[in-house]
Amino acid sequence: MTEAATIDPAILDRVAFNSDGLVPAIIQQWDTLEVLMMGWMDAEAFRRTLTEGRVTFWSRSRQEYWRKGDTSGHAQYVKGAALDCDGDTLLVSVEQIGAACHTGTHTCFDGDQLAPVVGHVPDTAQTTSEAS
Repeated sequence: MTEAATIDPAILDRVAFNSDGLVPAIIQQWDTLEVLMMGWMDAEAFRRTLTEGRVTFWSRSRQEYWRKGDTSGHAQYVKGAALDCDGDTLLVSVEQIGAACHTGTHTCFDGDQLAPVVGHVPDTAQTTSEAS
């Protein structure tokens, strides 16, 4: 039996897992930057994702690990990963093969469009580049 790949413990120390021991993972197509889905990871799913090259999640409903594509063939191959500034959200850049959503759609965010009020930047507002 081969030993599981490890990650630097300092990286795990930077992750702010919630009270259930989970961190949300936003999955994004690496080349188009399209947001595909969100799933939950515990420390082991996080480790597997960073060391195996495939995205692994923790299923809260089934209480088990699941690797995207193992049953559907719609796999996610890791291209990069980053924690947000608070360490409480993970962004994983992937090459998505097939549909990302369990409904069979390319992304989980293309079916239920809401109608928010669209904000407009005031003419007097300065952008970061103008302010520097």
